[in-house]
Amino acid sequence: MIHKTIIEPFKIKSVEPIDMSTEKERKQFLQNAHYNTFLLQSDHVIIDFLTDSGTSAMSANQWAGIMNGDESYAGSKSWQKMEAAVKELTGHEFILPTHQGRAAERIIYGYLGGEDKTFISNTHFDTTRANIEFSGAEAIDIPIPESSDTSLIHPFKGNMDTDKLSQIIIDKGAKNIGAVILTVTNNSGGGQPVSMANTKAIHDICKEHDIIFLLDCCRVAENAYFIKHREPGYENKSYKEIAQEMFSLTDGSAMSSKKDALVNMGGFLSLRDPELAKECTNLLIITEGFATYGGLSGRDMEALAIGLEEVFDADYLEYRIKSTAYLGNKLHEMGIPVMMPIGGHAVYIDAKKLYSHIPVNEYPGQALACELYVKAGIRTVEIGSVMFGKYDEKGELIPAPMELVRMAIPRRVYTQSHIEYVIETFDEILKTKNDVKGIKILEEPEFLRHFTAKFAPVDVNEKVEL
Repeated sequence: MIHKTIIEPFKIKSVEPIDMSTEKERKQFLQNAHYNTFLLQSDHVIIDFLTDSGTSAMSANQWAGIMNGDESYAGSKSWQKMEAAVKELTGHEFILPTHQGRAAERIIYGYLGGEDKTFISNTHFDTTRANIEFSGAEAIDIPIPESSDTSLIHPFKGNMDTDKLSQIIIDKGAKNIGAVILTVTNNSGGGQPVSMANTKAIHDICKEHDIIFLLDCCRVAENAYFIKHREPGYENKSYKEIAQEMFSLTDGSAMSSKKDALVNMGGFLSLRDPELAKECTNLLIITEGFATYGGLSGRDMEALAIGLEEVFDADYLEYRIKSTAYLGNKLHEMGIPVMMPIGGHAVYIDAKKLYSHIPVNEYPGQALACELYVKAGIRTVEIGSVMFGKYDEKGELIPAPMELVRMAIPRRVYTQSHIEYVIETFDEILKTKNDVKGIKILEEPEFLRHFTAKFAPVDVNEKVEL
């Protein structure tokens, strides 16, 4: 018998209470947070879709592993387990543990970057771009053209435009390319997957020009699910085998293990080249910790090693992808413009289409994030011109390609009733969409402004000049 209901392939052993705030209270909480969802207190949030990074519920086996954590400063047993798990997955010889993904990014892109260097990606995520640009290098995104049409159905909208890749290498000169980075799944591009064929094509181009090819592999298990079910020739391979094949095409990888390793803290950098690994290890020791812990406790490394096994469980991945699709498809059926087809870790709302009356320089995505919080206590994040917009020489906004709001679903945390609550909230979002006003920025830092910027609603009689 085939059941229509998607059930969680796990039982709940421990629960955490949710404080059920009122709409009146949330209006005040949001004002106190300067209309920035990152600045809200977690106990003022009912459903937290801000990020899937580090917000997973760990399994009983992971918690048991924590008790076995070896906290030795050098050469701990827990490090040996983590190193073995990462080596088996990636096939890379040199494994550097870090406290999270952006530490791995800082090490590798700080070393490879600098003035006159260019990094190319299907889409750099926020911390990746920030670490590259902080080094003085430039970061160029070249997703396939289909990626910008949120309504288009395409099996691998996360792919990189390989024709553009070849042209940029010619224009810039291969010696000036710091690395080519493939992000799987493509987070900033709507959580869309990347095909193995695209990965192979990138590998061939990089090999031809002797350019380093790196995998941003935060959600590599979720990406493997889509390859197995959408790409011919992979239907009989396991999810782990698919991931291992993808790694085999690369020179290294950086991972925030807070995603597909199902842990609350951790990351790694994996490399093939011994000289590059030597230089990065020196930076690791200077900035993170000794080479066998890299800023992680032994218990963190135990949980990470176990998580890298659990994430490839077929029942888990089936539940993970289908439950995310359930939410996204329900919203699509209601008439909410979402990134189609639905990705693995999040549902992305096209705020530019939903709030077509709000111009991009009044940040429709931030306006929607605020509305979701006030109406239902749902915390989300804008992935649009707040996160990726820049200014020209005159100080005028250069908008991001899309104005999205991401609802990133923590792994193994929320139940079906929580998801139904979110769906019901969008009924009200639709009813009141024409009443929503834009948002203006009052204060912002130079890098990663979305984390700490302060906002305010645009007054009904006020318009922000382009």
